[in-house]
Amino acid sequence: MSLPISEVLQPLLDALKQSSTVLLQAPPGAGKSTWLPLKLLEQPWIAGRIIMLEPRRLAARSVAQRLAQQLNESAGERIGYRMRSESLTGPATRLEVVTEGVLIRMLQQDPMLDGVSLVILDEFHERSLQADLSLSLLLDVQGGLRDDLKLLIMSATLDNHKLQQFLPQAPVISAEGRSFPVDRHYVSLPASGYFEEKVAVVVRQILNQHSGSMLLFLPGVAEIKRVHDSLAGSLTSDIDLCPLYGALSLAEQQKAISPSVAGRRKVVLATNIAETSLTIDGISLVVDSGLERVARFDARTGLTRLITQRISKASMTQRAGRAGRLMAGSCWHLLAKEQAERAAEQSEPEIMQADLSTLLIELLQWGCRDIQQVRWLDQPPLAALTAARTLLVQLGALDSEGQLTRAGRRMSEMGCEPRLAAMIAYAETLNGHALATALLLAAIIEEPPRNGARDIGYWLIHPQTQWTKRAKQLAQRINRPIASVDSNEVPFLLAVGFADRIAQKRGEEGRYLLANGMGAQLDTDDGLCRSDWLVSASLLQGANSPDARILLAAKVEPEQLIARLPQLVRQQSAIEWDEEKGTLRAWQRQQIGRLVLKATRLTKPSQQQLHSALLNWIRAQGIAALGWDEPAIQLRTRILRAQQWLPQESWPDMSDDGLLDTLEQWLLPSLNNVSDIKGLKLINLSDALTRKLDWQQRQRLDSALPTSYCVPTGSRLPIRYDSERPPVLAVRLQEMFGEKSTPLIADGRISLVVELLSPAHRPLQITQDLAAFWQGAYKEVQKEMKGRYPKHVWPDDPANAVATRKTKRFYNG
Repeated sequence: MSLPISEVLQPLLDALKQSSTVLLQAPPGAGKSTWLPLKLLEQPWIAGRIIMLEPRRLAARSVAQRLAQQLNESAGERIGYRMRSESLTGPATRLEVVTEGVLIRMLQQDPMLDGVSLVILDEFHERSLQADLSLSLLLDVQGGLRDDLKLLIMSATLDNHKLQQFLPQAPVISAEGRSFPVDRHYVSLPASGYFEEKVAVVVRQILNQHSGSMLLFLPGVAEIKRVHDSLAGSLTSDIDLCPLYGALSLAEQQKAISPSVAGRRKVVLATNIAETSLTIDGISLVVDSGLERVARFDARTGLTRLITQRISKASMTQRAGRAGRLMAGSCWHLLAKEQAERAAEQSEPEIMQADLSTLLIELLQWGCRDIQQVRWLDQPPLAALTAARTLLVQLGALDSEGQLTRAGRRMSEMGCEPRLAAMIAYAETLNGHALATALLLAAIIEEPPRNGARDIGYWLIHPQTQWTKRAKQLAQRINRPIASVDSNEVPFLLAVGFADRIAQKRGEEGRYLLANGMGAQLDTDDGLCRSDWLVSASLLQGANSPDARILLAAKVEPEQLIARLPQLVRQQSAIEWDEEKGTLRAWQRQQIGRLVLKATRLTKPSQQQLHSALLNWIRAQGIAALGWDEPAIQLRTRILRAQQWLPQESWPDMSDDGLLDTLEQWLLPSLNNVSDIKGLKLINLSDALTRKLDWQQRQRLDSALPTSYCVPTGSRLPIRYDSERPPVLAVRLQEMFGEKSTPLIADGRISLVVELLSPAHRPLQITQDLAAFWQGAYKEVQKEMKGRYPKHVWPDDPANAVATRKTKRFYNG
């Protein structure tokens, strides 16, 4: 039976011959991953190798093995695969299925991709960070180095509109799927009870009423284990329970995707790893929890938060489709149909929610200092890029100008994330034992144990097979032999890569303060809890807790840390207000980030130390701690308003953060002879703030937003500025006679609010339309005020009368 993809094979081949980039949309089961690559290998005009990128390791291995089987070969002959810590290729290999950044490393080592004719990006709808970066770099290669390099982007559910806009010259080839009918049902779970128990109830009911094997989609490993425990022992004896997620061993994963033994059926409990690419034999029933667990990077804290969220409509369709790959089937979505209809169309790309430090160092190694130098399907977020740049500077990978340092270039060659690369690069400068320790630590941190001890030193002594294998691979990459590990080096190696995550015990048992100012917590029954100082290699920010959970850490002695890594420590002067004594206390502190290692009292601080401490105290208390009198408030407000009303001109940042960031510029010169907070509050802030303005800005501010307005009598009266409401001019009504229209400021853009006062300076009327007031409401004011203030003039035509500060007696002689 021919596969659906065969019907579009010739149009696809024609498109690839004529165009450098082609988009292929084909639903699951069409044969795009497991049949099409073999047909491409047969084409004589594709003389070189084919590289196919798969976003998941399990899928990469499975696809490669299935392709090889169709050639009656084993993987490693014409069909091979390469991924982190595992490779199976040979001299005859023409098609390589790669993942986990392998393609990026190939491009970095050989931007020409010599000997490669075609690159396939499979399952591109998953929008992994690596796939997006690969696409950007491949387009760069096509544009500048290899106009003959072919690129095939294929997916089950291509976001055609966005991709076609991004690649308008690329032909789009669409294939029909070969799937059997799938009945889709929507089941709302009860509001009460544990999620896993409610899912288990639905699963048991379906298995009792339907034949066939089941694929159950759950958000994460924890839910898989709890549902597994709930189902174990409560199903008929012919049903096998098979978990399926990325951290399982190859044998366990293979058991989940292999056909069931004759006469038996199975329930595969999977994360979204099973949404695409994998064909699991015998599946005719799908239960979709409607949930997924995704990692969200917080650029502010530098931590990753795992959140559980509703899947997109595209994912629901993918999951349901798994029931119809080999036979007719049924899918039960565990949510109301109305909820499903309100779901997002597509999942958010990983590039929009990930730590971008690896991406940034890859770009810099590529020779790209500005991300605008390459094309992006989705532009990387500025906040995440800024956080990535800050981290790389901290790790010594970048200099102050954003260029890769010598250490940074070395780190970029190691094929692991920057924190781990920094740790390995540092160990290289020590000895073989330190390097072996760093390599094994990197392997453990990349794939941390899911349960057990939090002390990373324990796992160093009891390493798992995949860790030692990965450590050897890293050693081969940097061309260094493996020695024995030295556990004494652990805290120092971790401190190099994770200086911002050095932690000091505080308050309650198991609570720590990190060097970056964040809180962290450790299970109180963990042996590490007895340590006053830790360095954490793995943290997880919970969805509902302000403190991150410490997953892997090591004990560290601060004195040893200072001796070994003095570059982590900075000296800081600090000043504190002693509430009891009402005086300031000055300190000299040794700190790692927010953590105080040692504090020494300064009995006679120098003026420079005192000034630095005063500025630090202001930053800690906030800008409101200064003595803000009315002139200073008005000056600041005028500048803030100038930014709004005259945005085309350059104005200094007068926000709280802007003022705090530039204290040295505008406030420090006013600190002479100031030695305490009382003196600080007596500073003339207006004079100090004026330093934020150059001469031209001062002239422009006084011209466009003056402090006062000259009324018709010649009186110069103050204008009151407000950060939210229009500016106000308060003036006795008689002094505005002859003023035909409302005064304007800011080059005529802003009308003053005129607060007209009685002779006794009581408010009579507030208006922003003086002309309308003279013609209208003035008549009522005149009638009332004539009797109350008979000695003052109340003309019938105020717009054309002479303004006055005098009474009638002055005019009558």
